[in-house]
Amino acid sequence: MFSHRTVCRVIYADTDTMGFVYHANYFRWFEIGRSEMFRFLGLPYREIEAKGIFLPVSDLGCKFLLPVRYDDQVIIETSLDHAVRGGMKFDYTVHIGESDLTVAKGYTRHACVNKEGKVVRPPFFLRELINRCLALPGDAI
Repeated sequence: MFSHRTVCRVIYADTDTMGFVYHANYFRWFEIGRSEMFRFLGLPYREIEAKGIFLPVSDLGCKFLLPVRYDDQVIIETSLDHAVRGGMKFDYTVHIGESDLTVAKGYTRHACVNKEGKVVRPPFFLRELINRCLALPGDAI
């Protein structure tokens, strides 16, 4: 299965008073991973919106496995769950770059919404993107 990797460095503002990455930042990293995957596939999120489709988050979750600290390099691995038909679902695995240890796993589900705010089925260009992901080798990072 195709997945895309994005590298980030933990900045001081990402941490709490205990020196660990604050939990909400994982969801920000998920957005970074998702946006960079779209860009890698040739369809930046800005172009999706220009076509009149928006992808609001309808559900999300994260399992925190190990702490992450200031200046750690994190790798956000993002994949598209092709089994979802009525929207889009992305799965994420966050690794510490130096050791490749898995520190968190999560997901986000997104509805497809038109300019009027009505939920719609994924349009052809998004279904085409999903099919392109399925055709890519698993290591096409």
